[in-house]
Amino acid sequence: MTARNLAAVDAQTYWMSAKIPSDQFLLYGFAGAPSDMARAVGEIRARADGCPELRLRVRDRALGYPEWVSGEVAAAQFVVHDPPGGWRDCLAAVAGLAAEQLDPRTMAWRLHVFPGVSGPVDGGVATVAVLQAAHVLGDGVRSSALAALLFGRVGTVSAVPSRPAWQSVTLPWRAYLAARAHRRLVRDTDAGLVAPQADSRPALRSNARPDGVRGVRTVIRRRAQLPGPTVTVAVLAAVSAALSAHLRELGDDPSRLGAEVPMAKAGMRAAHNHFGNVGVDLHPELGYAERAARIAEELDHRRRRAAHPAMLAASRASAAVPAPLLRWGVAQFDPTLRSPTVTGNTVVSSVNRGAADLRFGDAPVMLTAGYPALSPMMGVTHGVHGIGDTIAISVHAAESAIGDIDAYVDRLSAALTAR
Repeated sequence: MTARNLAAVDAQTYWMSAKIPSDQFLLYGFAGAPSDMARAVGEIRARADGCPELRLRVRDRALGYPEWVSGEVAAAQFVVHDPPGGWRDCLAAVAGLAAEQLDPRTMAWRLHVFPGVSGPVDGGVATVAVLQAAHVLGDGVRSSALAALLFGRVGTVSAVPSRPAWQSVTLPWRAYLAARAHRRLVRDTDAGLVAPQADSRPALRSNARPDGVRGVRTVIRRRAQLPGPTVTVAVLAAVSAALSAHLRELGDDPSRLGAEVPMAKAGMRAAHNHFGNVGVDLHPELGYAERAARIAEELDHRRRRAAHPAMLAASRASAAVPAPLLRWGVAQFDPTLRSPTVTGNTVVSSVNRGAADLRFGDAPVMLTAGYPALSPMMGVTHGVHGIGDTIAISVHAAESAIGDIDAYVDRLSAALTAR
């Protein structure tokens, strides 16, 4: 393939990863063990070889935007670990993987295989495969699609068009159009046609800088066990109850508790990372039914606001920023600074990974999970991932932000069954 420029948002994601580690860890559990581990890994490598989007590397440049270039799939991208023992031991090993972030100039993803894991679902032995992917390679939806190709799903993941070299010339015009569209957004908001921007909220203990022991935990449910109109709403309502009670016990006032929720952008995908984060009030003071209804309503408001033409105009203007200016802006970011207000007190990232049609060799998939990265202002995150009718609700947290992670997960597990 010929080299193609990264989109502005992808270049920003790549440069920002040097300040805030952002690798994604997509976990897949397969029932039993492949009859031939070497052959199973070889099949996955062959699929990667056959997918141009899985051969991508980043080539940085001093002045212009970085480029996507093609490389060979290397043996070093496959790591078969010693059997970790139980499910809890496996999760501890997965949490430890974050200490070694990928350099996408060398490899944009790596597959970790943990054989002989006991007890993730029913006490049986499983093979756990974890796709570590640099965030520049894709958002949660795109990375999940790439993982599915590795594990045998039929289909393709399309290339994102290259950022045109002349795009920065259009910045003044696009900035003008964005300003005009923003004035329309203000009018539509004042008229009640579009919901106002979500309010910021006070930072809480869960926003503490991640220090101390970091842990990951996963609660497994069947879809029918989760109340609510959607899985995302059901989990947000449960997080509201569990996290507010936990923070109150730690001495915080969670009355304005909210979550930061990644949401796919409207329109055609123009970047590997095609999403934005929205703030959602979790209404911990309400009973379950009203709380779930209000959360669903807020998500709808955020989705409709994100689809307003002003948001597309703003994205087009941002996409036209010259590379030196964008790189300079990223360089000014200081991850040590603290803010008294935040978009959310936790992250809840939800991705449906489709049908349970994946395999590792001859071992069928039985669950999938994910653990959104922590950041200087976010010490507790949640992942919600489904495959077939199995839903994994995961927690990634630092001791500084959550205290006893097991006590919190017990609360969350109980809240997931509340009505």
